[in-house]
Amino acid sequence: MDSMRLLTLNIAHGRGLSLYQGFHSFRNIHRNLERISHLLRRLRPNIVALQEVDERSHWNKHINLLEEIQRGAAYSYGFLGVHNRRSGRKQLAYGNAILSHHPISSSESIPFGMKSLGEKGYVFAEIKYGEDIVNLINLHLDFKSRRVRTEQVEQIIDYLDKKSYGINGSGLVAPIICGDFNTTSKRQRDAVQHLWAHVRRYTDYQIYPQGTAPTFPAHFPKWSLDFVLVPAAYEVTSCRVIRSYVSDHRPVLLQLRKRKRVVEQGIEMPQVASG
Repeated sequence: MDSMRLLTLNIAHGRGLSLYQGFHSFRNIHRNLERISHLLRRLRPNIVALQEVDERSHWNKHINLLEEIQRGAAYSYGFLGVHNRRSGRKQLAYGNAILSHHPISSSESIPFGMKSLGEKGYVFAEIKYGEDIVNLINLHLDFKSRRVRTEQVEQIIDYLDKKSYGINGSGLVAPIICGDFNTTSKRQRDAVQHLWAHVRRYTDYQIYPQGTAPTFPAHFPKWSLDFVLVPAAYEVTSCRVIRSYVSDHRPVLLQLRKRKRVVEQGIEMPQVASG
């Protein structure tokens, strides 16, 4: 893998910068989706992780948001994991999604619970990137409660432990983990630090963006809520928070490449040139 561009963005149900997607007409929702598609065509990420993506919901006119963005931005592969479903007159079906120019060889969708409104979750995908496999987790955590976020992270940790990424000589490349954490990376007892402390047992992970790079709200960003946790198998060559108003979140764009590595007793080690 010479280079890969990865973008994560909470698209806010396609409502743009307004407070509620139900205030928009069918035409306005489509216009917002066109803006997102234009952004992706301009930035050219190979893989896109999206949150708050509706499959069919009353509040944005039952439009399949992923299908519209995938068509508008010309991505060959897409996967939508629905974490929140509600039937009846006010139908809801939304969750997290992945778009890719490369084949998605397998995918899973895991909700954290069974609420009919506001439920969050994560999706996992294996993406065939040339001769490599990119393992990706795209998550969206609770925005109200640190305790709930911690419980949700524990579910992800259990999932990763069962996969045995980077441990016990499994040979599996540890996943890139990204999405809307709904908390900053500075809070020691909150979700980002909790997850980071665990995955570093597998291999070295770095959190991006680093330093002060707020992503929310888009107009006058104050908080960093959107992150990418990158395992040691990859070298990040650039990271940018993109100034954009397609949502109340700003997208995070990374450019990275696969390191040349060897595996020694199940632990990934840097490839050292001889001589």
